[in-house]
Amino acid sequence: MTAIDDTNVFLPDLWHTHATFSPDKDALICGNIRRSWGEFDKNMSRIANALMARGIGRGDKVAVLVSNNIEAVEIIYGVTRAGACVVPLSGLLTAEQLAVLIDDCDASFLIATNSYLERIETIRDRLTKIDAGNFIAADFRAEGWVEFVHFLENASDQMPTVDYRLEDDFNIIYSSGTTGLPKGIVQTHRARQHWSYSNALELRFHSDARAMTTTSLYSNGTWLMMLPVLFVGGTLVILPEFSPEAFLKTAVEHKITHTFMVPTQFIVTLDHPEFDDYDLGHLETVLCAGSPLRPDTKADVLKRLTPNLVELYGCSEGFGSMCKPHMHAIKPGSVGLPVLGFDLKIFDDDGKELARGESGEICGYGAGMMKAYYKREEQTAEIIVKDRHGRSFLRSGDIGRIDEDGYLYIMDRKKDMIISGGFNIFPTDIETIIGEHPDVLDVTVIGIPHEKWGETPLALIIGRKGLEDTAEIVSWANNRLAKSQRIIDAELRDEFPRNALGKVVKRELRDPYWK
Repeated sequence: MTAIDDTNVFLPDLWHTHATFSPDKDALICGNIRRSWGEFDKNMSRIANALMARGIGRGDKVAVLVSNNIEAVEIIYGVTRAGACVVPLSGLLTAEQLAVLIDDCDASFLIATNSYLERIETIRDRLTKIDAGNFIAADFRAEGWVEFVHFLENASDQMPTVDYRLEDDFNIIYSSGTTGLPKGIVQTHRARQHWSYSNALELRFHSDARAMTTTSLYSNGTWLMMLPVLFVGGTLVILPEFSPEAFLKTAVEHKITHTFMVPTQFIVTLDHPEFDDYDLGHLETVLCAGSPLRPDTKADVLKRLTPNLVELYGCSEGFGSMCKPHMHAIKPGSVGLPVLGFDLKIFDDDGKELARGESGEICGYGAGMMKAYYKREEQTAEIIVKDRHGRSFLRSGDIGRIDEDGYLYIMDRKKDMIISGGFNIFPTDIETIIGEHPDVLDVTVIGIPHEKWGETPLALIIGRKGLEDTAEIVSWANNRLAKSQRIIDAELRDEFPRNALGKVVKRELRDPYWK
């Protein structure tokens, strides 16, 4: 008797099934360009078969440097269909940073769009792990590069036969680097399948969902839209570049049901002079992640944009919590309950699990966790803490507490916490107060040196039009802050340095004061 084989359905298989039964349905939209599920599936297979013909498969790393377009999605998931590990890299990186990361991930193949060409050419002689014929030009012609059309020449559009395994590497995504050199986060097929179905369930994706990306495709946060909507066989609408006007027009034109935005995008969109002219009633789920929404911004989102706001707290290493629409009123300030399939606990610096209500480091465990930091065993070991059952929880680097009902509250990042005169000061508490001032568009608070207190809070403000002096804001804020929280001053800035998900890189803001 023949035994039934392993019936686990991997993501590349599932996408092929959608294409088989709904070939004419829109899978991808970007501007005026559309791809049906049938076309999307064939293009992924062409890329996979072209890679496999060149010997690329399990264990191989393919660096992908692409813009926000349909071809980028096909390339990223074409790599995974070949059984290889895709490494999408940030468009914000310098040539030197790209050289470091491409070498670090051991990429043997590289696919790039024109916007990366100049940077790659300046470091090409250092990319010794990539053979001369393995530099693929996605949308340009240049000497020493294989044009995409030639790369795909003679490649079959039929689904390749690949023996996927749950423990195989699906992708390496480099951390945002807000606290130092980015680390390669290895996520397996198991983790990415969990990411797909857990977020599909939690965010109420369905086969008719139309999800819009507003952030870069290489960013792990963007995959919160990409993977769930492709998992359910919906339609992914790609925004080539974010602007409030582009967001609003695209949302209305395509009747977007699901989208993901970072706090800065909410702020500038709500501030758009024609915002109230757009009907956004079709939005079923609007996800916010990257950093917490200030209470005043959240109130504005719920009142003017949508009541269907979901706030996600999480880290790329693979765990998180969600505050869903019905939770905002009953647990204000909370980031909700653990995402389906995860557990959250609070530990102290010595690895002791703390009781509910006590503040400590937020740690998580679950099926979507990373496999490891790539080639960084010591750093991987540093973030593991064992609970009493011997499970490997991951440290987040964030300070928080869990209340008596199980809801999580974030107090601040460990490294952003200010210790002034022996008091622990959490910048987010101060940012919440200052953000309520009518002349403040955005604010971030950092610790700077102080002769008496060691360090003291300084507010950096992006003001609304016409704000030229901050003295009144400093006085106004300090009248509302606890004595230990009072800011020494406030400085005006035109913008803040941010990572791919809009999180302020406070290290860059602090460095000039401490140096």
